[in-house]
Amino acid sequence: MSGAEIGHNSEQGFVTIESRLFNSLTIYKGQRSTREVFTLPAGATVGDVLKVWGLPKNKVFLCLRNGRDVTPGLVGDSINADAVLDDGDVIAFSGPVPYSYGYGAPIV
Repeated sequence: MSGAEIGHNSEQGFVTIESRLFNSLTIYKGQRSTREVFTLPAGATVGDVLKVWGLPKNKVFLCLRNGRDVTPGLVGDSINADAVLDDGDVIAFSGPVPYSYGYGAPIV
């Protein structure tokens, strides 16, 4: 994140976001809760939150930003990791849900 696109004083700013892990991704929480608040530099992205959690992008089935999907395709590679976060955003990550496409089940 360069910060150039968000203002001349962006290096002095921060955003505080809440992030949540669901389903199979809870194994990546370590000693933390599955619901954490992070303070990140202004211009931080969804990809930066993935790094803070230590989440492999290819394990994420669904990513929601304030309840809206930022995974335009299915499973991992299509997550919009470049989506810039705003102060107060809630970012939720979920692994595949049993009996879903992510587990290899056909969609009926």
